[in-house]
Amino acid sequence: MRAITQESYGSADVLHLGNVAVPEPKANEVLVQVGAAGVDRGVWHMMTGLPYLGRLAFGLRKPRNPVPGMDLAGTVSAVGSAVTRFALGDQVYGSGRSTYAEYAVAPEARLALKPAGLSFAQAAAVPVSAVTALQGLGKTGRVQAGQKVLVIGASGGVGSYAVRLAKAFGAEVTGVCSTGKMDFVRSLGADEVIDYTAEDFADGTRHWDLILDIAGNPSIARLRSALTPKGTAVITGGEAGGRLTGGMNRQLGAVALSPFVPQRLTMFIGAVRSAELEDLTGLIEAGSITPPLERTFPLDQAREALDWLASGKVRGKVALTVG
Repeated sequence: MRAITQESYGSADVLHLGNVAVPEPKANEVLVQVGAAGVDRGVWHMMTGLPYLGRLAFGLRKPRNPVPGMDLAGTVSAVGSAVTRFALGDQVYGSGRSTYAEYAVAPEARLALKPAGLSFAQAAAVPVSAVTALQGLGKTGRVQAGQKVLVIGASGGVGSYAVRLAKAFGAEVTGVCSTGKMDFVRSLGADEVIDYTAEDFADGTRHWDLILDIAGNPSIARLRSALTPKGTAVITGGEAGGRLTGGMNRQLGAVALSPFVPQRLTMFIGAVRSAELEDLTGLIEAGSITPPLERTFPLDQAREALDWLASGKVRGKVALTVG
């Protein structure tokens, strides 16, 4: 089958279109004929091997999985002996491994039936980013209707879902982004948009009950200055912490400080699970959220897709069309 492969870490130039064997699903796995695959920062980290700490999971000297990709949407082609929730021909979406290929396997526990009315490309733009936003706001951030919520990085994959989800939960939402993306963040439903190139959200004039900081770099002190006295700051991702640890130093520092201050400072790492996917399906089919898919690329243009992501110009999400 056709697949994108990489033999070493580096820029998008390490990606090549080749042929690999169709994977065999294990007992609890599903083989999916991939219709589309998502492009996100997690794939970029696995491609580059950065931060270096991540190589404990990705592979020390070279990628453990030579075919990149996590998000997918497609059609069930085969199921493992222990799979009970899916059958041949079902259209599914979720998170698997090595999804930049014509076929990929995914654990049953990380899949759900594809929302009705979505294309494969739209569905592939949902799992990692939308689940991360949902977990950041809900389980970790404990968002409540009527709260004031600040989303830092509101124009990106996770941030764009966070704005829409926070609005769906009844919050008053402020998004932080660059000048050229303000209209996009407003279109997501944000009540207010802050241009970080011209205005400081942490100038002390406004305060929020919940701050979701996605791949940002404000100091913990600045986050605290923008919180209400009993507010919560949730940090996930982070691209400004250096090549060794990425944003983990800031996240761990926040968690260590939290017991000693009145505000709640926390972090989390998103994990795709069927339960959250099914919650998102309900919201999508009800019209509460729509995948913010900006652009698609064919499989053989995976390099261009990752370069576009790395350029910082993306508004929302990008996907590869495969089938």
